[in-house]
Amino acid sequence: MAALGWLTPRRRSATARSVLAGEAAAEAARLTSAADEDSALLTKTPEGADAAPPGEPAFPVAGDDRAAAFFDLDNTVMQGAAIFHFGRGLYKRKFFERRELTRFAWQQAWFRLAGVEDPEHMQDARDSALSIVKGHRVCELMSIGEEIYDEYMADRIWPGTRALAQAHLDAGQKVWLVTAAPVETATIIARRLGLTGALGTVAESVDGVYTGRLVGEPLHGPAKAEAVRALAAAEGLDLERCAAYSDSHNDIPMLSLVGHPYAINPDTKLRKYARARDWRLRDYRTGRKAAKVGIPAAAGVGALAGGTAAAVALHRRRR
Repeated sequence: MAALGWLTPRRRSATARSVLAGEAAAEAARLTSAADEDSALLTKTPEGADAAPPGEPAFPVAGDDRAAAFFDLDNTVMQGAAIFHFGRGLYKRKFFERRELTRFAWQQAWFRLAGVEDPEHMQDARDSALSIVKGHRVCELMSIGEEIYDEYMADRIWPGTRALAQAHLDAGQKVWLVTAAPVETATIIARRLGLTGALGTVAESVDGVYTGRLVGEPLHGPAKAEAVRALAAAEGLDLERCAAYSDSHNDIPMLSLVGHPYAINPDTKLRKYARARDWRLRDYRTGRKAAKVGIPAAAGVGALAGGTAAAVALHRRRR
């Protein structure tokens, strides 16, 4: 995929692979959005939209076409992790054996609960995911993804976050998902929710067939910020007027990039960071779930793989 030359100056924390991943995600998102621009968007505002606190100006600002909103997906827009639900659907369709599901689920649960980015571990998890789709056609996975959304994802959308996204749409602004999930999966979710499009991890394909390699690296951490930066430059957006929403401290680079950062269902580290900087917080979980900050997405996978207890024990030891 051709490199894009319109990035603005970036922080040193971004690696060359992060930049490549971000540029690839931005290019894929724009291409997909252009293809879908004639699709009808949802127009009814869901229940639960947040009113502006007393004394604060109305936000988002209606008619501000240089503003947009960027939403993390897992545990921000949707309960749990999209890649887990997608994996369940592929397993149901016999794309891989149960031992592969267990291994993949455990890797993802470990990462989510431990909250650290061990390069070797992340490489192993990435290779597992890529091996599942290698040799399959992109159109095949897109078609299956539509079915999997209906089976596992549609009922897991947070109404509160969905209302926030709709508020931006109603104000005439574009709304993008930004996620480490495959861009194809993210695009399906964005389309189903009536959003503009999605920035996601781009897997390399040749003649419509997955090669088992990525373009750059997973869209995670600094790579998300690079994707948002690239898309904003291409779309002529003013990042100071844009908003970003996430549950994870891993997305602090993306949240710090915009003028209106929101912590949604935040994990412990993000909650602390957001409070110190007076960022807005929203928590749509029940009291019991909110107390288990950082656990919900992985817990579901751990149960599926039979490894929840071990994962929680590991998390406690690391604390």
